[in-house]
Amino acid sequence: MLSYRSRKALESIVLPIAALLFSLFLFGIFCALAGANPFGVYASIWKAAFGKWSTFQNSLIRAAPLMLSALCTALPARLGLVIIGNEGALVIGGLAAIAIGLPLSASVPPGITQIGMAIAGLVAGGVWIGIVGALRHYRAVNETISSLLLNYIAIALLNHLVGGPMKDPGSLNKPSTFSLPDAAMLGAIPGTRVHWGLLYGLIACVIAYFLMQRTTFGFAARTAGGNVRAARVAGLPVGKLTVIVCFLAGSCAGLAGMVEVAAVQGAANESLNVGYGYGGILVAFVA
Repeated sequence: MLSYRSRKALESIVLPIAALLFSLFLFGIFCALAGANPFGVYASIWKAAFGKWSTFQNSLIRAAPLMLSALCTALPARLGLVIIGNEGALVIGGLAAIAIGLPLSASVPPGITQIGMAIAGLVAGGVWIGIVGALRHYRAVNETISSLLLNYIAIALLNHLVGGPMKDPGSLNKPSTFSLPDAAMLGAIPGTRVHWGLLYGLIACVIAYFLMQRTTFGFAARTAGGNVRAARVAGLPVGKLTVIVCFLAGSCAGLAGMVEVAAVQGAANESLNVGYGYGGILVAFVA
């Protein structure tokens, strides 16, 4: 007879694998109905993502923003909240990062510039989703709806700023901000094309795990997520937990925006809004 802890550990491994296999099975049915060979489709997907060292590196480059974005949904889920504002927080984080990075790059060393950009992305994304938590706590506004609507506001703000106040006059075909100097960009891990943003994502995932599973704060959040009434009776500050968890979640997505600006794009433009936020939602639910 397995102990409770052993069962939970086994479930954490088996359930994601089962969900993935079931998804592949359903996708295979749709492929077959469309007249395609499901196994051929799966083989093509595998080759495109992992078939060569170059394609595997491309997958790792895309993994960084997806991991960080996924945390924007995964962390509030422990509190029983369904947040889908990842895309908006990512965009806002990228805008804040470039707004801080451009002036800093002209006056301070690259390392300080990157730290400043990371802090700006973290804070901006955190405040953006923190608004969702505050609305949930103080006005009982559904967090799913409010976070979704904030996505559209963030995208509209991006289009306005890169096409107006922050626009580089030289960016004609694709409105964009001024570009960061090469020295201020996040470089590649030696021997690869994969940027250091991947490390940011891995560290964030580890920190999030220990925060939610190994600390009293995480225990309180999980307790509130399991039974809000019991948590309130026990004296847990459910409202405060909601706002803090939403802030932390948004910070992760905001950092993803910073990584895209500082490691991939070099500037803020419409490429910030390519779907990493929405992709992160799927990653969070699969995980």
